[in-house]
Amino acid sequence: MHYNDFSDDTEDTEHTQLDRAKAASQSTWVSVAVNLMLTLLQIMAGIFSKSQGLIADGIHSLSDLVADFVVLFANHHSKKDADEEHPYGHHRFETAASLVLGVLLLTVGVGMLWSAIVKLENPESVQEVHVLALWVACGALLAKELLFRYMLRVAKRVKSSMLVANAWHARSDAASSLVVGVGIVGNLAGYPILDPIAALIVGVMVVKMGWEFGWEALHDLMDRAVDQDEVEAIRSTLLDTPGVNGIHDVRTRKMGDMIVVDAHIEVDALISVEAGHEIAVLARQRVMQRHRVLNLMTHIDPWRRPDRDHSD
Repeated sequence: MHYNDFSDDTEDTEHTQLDRAKAASQSTWVSVAVNLMLTLLQIMAGIFSKSQGLIADGIHSLSDLVADFVVLFANHHSKKDADEEHPYGHHRFETAASLVLGVLLLTVGVGMLWSAIVKLENPESVQEVHVLALWVACGALLAKELLFRYMLRVAKRVKSSMLVANAWHARSDAASSLVVGVGIVGNLAGYPILDPIAALIVGVMVVKMGWEFGWEALHDLMDRAVDQDEVEAIRSTLLDTPGVNGIHDVRTRKMGDMIVVDAHIEVDALISVEAGHEIAVLARQRVMQRHRVLNLMTHIDPWRRPDRDHSD
């Protein structure tokens, strides 16, 4: 085993990262086009039809549009190569983007809640909406659901948490359009108060999702470990490496959508330092080939067979 053996692994990792960046860019530009169209259509139709719920949904689409540009910005920076100041690369730009998305959703949601509460405190100010609002809400619901399914499929294919977050942001818009549609139907049926109630529900949904995204990203920025199943899979790969007799102190931390791993591996105490080093290189290569691991730092510990005479 020699150092040049793990060059293919590096190329595979870089290939995966390039695929993720390309998929993120393509899917996000599709989202930009859809959200730009929906933002203009919903807000203009909401103003014309006097539907607060539709206007709130349009603002939600606007937040999606802003979020898309945040993702594009993060995607551009996260694929930069490692440098002297960032020896592990720039993968956490993705995590930071998810945090920004969470804060953005929280801000938009609170604004929706405030506007809806003001309307509910003055029910006489709520007007009957035009039927146009219902048609626009139904069209927006269909467009957002299709966008969600497309983006989630891409996110799962390239295993990008940032794209998953952005996809579920689109799903929140689809759910909000459904609620707004129900509110508009109620308004047209003679219950005008249902329109601001729909806007209030949308606000709650947006706040909840913003909190979840922000909280998850904050934990990842604090070096949260990956889930136990993934840790066990990495441990299994290490233990299956020829020459590795045991492992302990396996620690992981997320670096964007990648993982940084530290592990102590136990090798025969009687082999040479060079042989122990070759085993460590092989273990690193196998882990990086089979898992989304950016780097594996190994510490070699001596191991002696229990039945061997250690008196010498």
